[in-house]
Amino acid sequence: MRIDKYLWCVRYYKTRNIATQACKKRQIKVNGVVVKPSREVYPTDKIELRKNQITYQLTVNDLPPNRVGAKLVDIYRIDTTPKEAFEAQELLKYSKDYYRKKGTGRPTKKDRRDIDGFYEEE
Repeated sequence: MRIDKYLWCVRYYKTRNIATQACKKRQIKVNGVVVKPSREVYPTDKIELRKNQITYQLTVNDLPPNRVGAKLVDIYRIDTTPKEAFEAQELLKYSKDYYRKKGTGRPTKKDRRDIDGFYEEE
């Protein structure tokens, strides 16, 4: 089975086209080697894929006949992604909350007075 079809079947990508684009962007490795979308995948292959700033690591158990339901995905792969990858994602989410929202622009006069008042109180 092709790697792009496999990743679509086990629900890592919503469409095969998105999985193919990820391969072309060099975000997917099989056994430590960057692969093209047409690369065949076999049981016991180790796959690394980078998605949403997380590097997922999986081991292929079996090849599904077609796209499977979310509850059946664990039959066809073993997820060996370390917990630290998800913790780093959480920290990144909290650091983004510190900055102003995108599209709000420069602070208004009222925002500036509020900021100055906040610093004067301390």
